[in-house]
Amino acid sequence: MDTPFSTIAVVGLGTMGTGIAEVLARAGHEVVGIDIDGAASRRAVASLEAATERAVRRGRITERERGRVLARFRTHDDLRAAADAELVVEVVPESYEIKQQVFRELDAIVSPNAILATGTNALSVTRLAAESLRPERVLGLHFFNPAPAMRLVEVVSSVLTAPPAVEAVTALARSLGKEPVAVGDRPGFVADGLLFGYLNQAAAMYEANYASREDIDAAMRLGCGLPMGPLALLDLIGIDTARTVLEAMYASSHDRLHAPAPVLRQLSEAGLTGRKAGRGFYTYAEPGSRTVVPDALTPGEGTSPVAGRPVRSVGVAGSGTMASGIAEVFAKAGRDVVLVARGREKADAAKARIAKSLERSVAKGRLTAEARDGALARITPAGSPDALAEVDLAVEAVAEDLAVKQQLFATLDKVCKPGAVLATTTSSLPVVAIARATSRPQDVVGMHFFNPAPAMKLVEVVRTVLTADDVRATVHEVCGTIRKHPVDCGDRAGFIVNALLFPYLNNAIKMVEEHYASLDDIDAAMKLGGGYPMGPFELLDVVGLDVSLAIEKVLHDEFRDPGLAPAPLLEHLVAAGCLGRKTGRGFREHARR
Repeated sequence: MDTPFSTIAVVGLGTMGTGIAEVLARAGHEVVGIDIDGAASRRAVASLEAATERAVRRGRITERERGRVLARFRTHDDLRAAADAELVVEVVPESYEIKQQVFRELDAIVSPNAILATGTNALSVTRLAAESLRPERVLGLHFFNPAPAMRLVEVVSSVLTAPPAVEAVTALARSLGKEPVAVGDRPGFVADGLLFGYLNQAAAMYEANYASREDIDAAMRLGCGLPMGPLALLDLIGIDTARTVLEAMYASSHDRLHAPAPVLRQLSEAGLTGRKAGRGFYTYAEPGSRTVVPDALTPGEGTSPVAGRPVRSVGVAGSGTMASGIAEVFAKAGRDVVLVARGREKADAAKARIAKSLERSVAKGRLTAEARDGALARITPAGSPDALAEVDLAVEAVAEDLAVKQQLFATLDKVCKPGAVLATTTSSLPVVAIARATSRPQDVVGMHFFNPAPAMKLVEVVRTVLTADDVRATVHEVCGTIRKHPVDCGDRAGFIVNALLFPYLNNAIKMVEEHYASLDDIDAAMKLGGGYPMGPFELLDVVGLDVSLAIEKVLHDEFRDPGLAPAPLLEHLVAAGCLGRKTGRGFREHARR
């Protein structure tokens, strides 16, 4: 054994405690599981039996090894069973009173050299340590759910924790095949400190009736590549648990973004705490089930009361990456596309870029040569907006500059036929301000594709107060034909995805500014603990720090919340010309392409 812990006690055999006990027993430790509820102990034993049986069935362990694992796990209903443990991991309910009582009793039971670890993710480790007889040997050991699968473990030190205790527990985490991240004592630590602020904003967005629960969740899954949408994740975590974590975060930060959204209190007090109760933001087949069942809020299929306008031909204005990608999407879906740029030479270059993209798809076996040729034949490059005179849908994808877009839409207003739908792909500008540049604002809608457009399934459909019902319906119908997933949202800064994503990125920068954690630790925490495809600093460097700063400023100007003010470090890096991958340096150094 690489760590000094041969016997480890786990106090509290709920879902998390049971998972931690399984990880420890399978790694070769003698595990003493303690819970005053005999039913919890029996469930823990049954869970370990089922998990090891699956492992045998899948060929990961032998039946003999399974027997040894089961023999290493013993359950008791009395804390005195922890007397011989060198490490005690406490995972009882998130209550100071309950945890302090457990620690007081353990002080009188375990040896002076034993380490006491709390599994809290919301309460102060320092406060728990200060009331112990051994504050230098008290720390936080925050596993993530489900503990057997999640690789991240946050090792939390207070100002009282002795370095040898941290080193021993960190070595234990590594021996378990986990990735330990050292963090200081503040509510939420790294992963939950960033995650719960984002979840809270999503709950507030839903509560404001800005978007449906289904659209909010789909937007974050498809737009950011997250494994779950925020409202479904709140149901999994437990809405009461989320409220407790946020209350602790707000008490520490006094940041309004951490003040629990009122809907969390309402659902908690109604007993609608998520999956475990059978109902939260969604309704489930039964308490504890993961199966979502229809309820009164579930949208019906194909129930739009208004039919969309017919769309046979599409125009795309722009010659950059996004315009080329959108044109490719429509052409592959069988639509005739007029690709307009400032001059025929730029339009031809954009079509050549599309040809290369289609060729890559053929090389990877995703597209046939015949389909490639057909798509290219459907794209007509043009050097003047006059070529858009007969299109049914005109999609603008030019520079993210309001004056530029307004000028283009004034031109489209004159050029396009009556009844044509005019769509802007803006990600941050007010759609209504673009619509007012025309004499037909009822025909203007936001159609926010995500980059790269051929690969990303999400389209945010942004309706202004002037957008006609059949225009919104048209975009939904078009999205269906080009195999994109539309989500509805109103015309306000950030729409869904950016309004939730960029405050999270901004908060990650603030963590670094405060010297709370390193870039690498924060990125690792969010990938391993939150299931994010990229850490926040990896993503910032890809997006571009200048783009990120511009979006942060738009959000701050719109909502006037101090917590949304761009982090000074982001402003300083942009001022220094450190914009991310495109300049070779952002939060990290990058090789020039």
